[in-house]
Amino acid sequence: MSSPPKKASVDCGFDDLRPRIEEALKQACDFGSGCPANLGEAMTYALLAPGKRLRPALVLMAAECCGGSMEHAIPAAVAVEMIHAYSLIHDDLPAMDDDDLRRGRPTVHVKFDEATAILAGDGLLTQSFYHLSKEIQSPEKAIAAIHALSRAAGPARLVGGQADDLSAEKRLDPTRQAVQPVAGCHDETLDWTEILNDPRLAHLESIHRRKTGALFSVSLDLGAIMVDASKPQRDTLANYASSIGLAFQVVDDLLDYTAEASTLGKRTGKDADRGKLTYPGLLGLGGARQKAQELIASARCEADKFGSSGRRLRLLADFVLERAY
Repeated sequence: MSSPPKKASVDCGFDDLRPRIEEALKQACDFGSGCPANLGEAMTYALLAPGKRLRPALVLMAAECCGGSMEHAIPAAVAVEMIHAYSLIHDDLPAMDDDDLRRGRPTVHVKFDEATAILAGDGLLTQSFYHLSKEIQSPEKAIAAIHALSRAAGPARLVGGQADDLSAEKRLDPTRQAVQPVAGCHDETLDWTEILNDPRLAHLESIHRRKTGALFSVSLDLGAIMVDASKPQRDTLANYASSIGLAFQVVDDLLDYTAEASTLGKRTGKDADRGKLTYPGLLGLGGARQKAQELIASARCEADKFGSSGRRLRLLADFVLERAY
């Protein structure tokens, strides 16, 4: 398989969308006169934290590639970023991943306190659905969007993936020994016929398809819902999301092993230190990169079905893979 493009040449495909997303997020930070000042400050701190805005961008990109107006998808883009921000607040808590740095800044429970962080997450979770109901003019579309987002964020997907991730970590050897690589795994290439039967790979993929992949999938579907996309278009977006979401997590695992904290904006090496189940731990660095390449190739094939309208989706696929090198 060919090498990914050099870093200087890779365009993520949505830099031009970020100003509109940031404006919409700022406008959404009016949480009502009854919201305590400290709680509102914590919610705003989390929602407006510097970030890629990938998930809201996916909403807009889906609307565009299905032939609709991005502007119609703005409320859904804001709502999905509220869900993402809430999930990060709770992921970072001491009882969960116990992180003190996120996007180069103190995490919410460090900046404020743990109780405020929990409530800020709760507030953003519920505010996302209120925002959809208030800002989407069509009742049918509002109901469809709330149904899709609540399902993606619920116990069978996002929350369930997080629960399984924590359970897997608790079952690890208390001595924190390194994860033993899959049999048949080599640093430069993978013999899939030898490793596909390893149950750890299936379990890891199940976790990530829910914990990370659920929001990728629903972001694209929300954009499609907002512009009345056809079923074939939604199916193609779902296939793209399945590949790009898992690839994103594989690359995140790789970055935890290879990136500097100053570059990534959060602590690195933590997963390896804790003996956590990850793709590099199971497949080696070379094997994890090969896995990412295969997933990105699949995502690009789906994006190609949109022709010229899929340009942003193709650029994003290349960008995700570039992060692995």
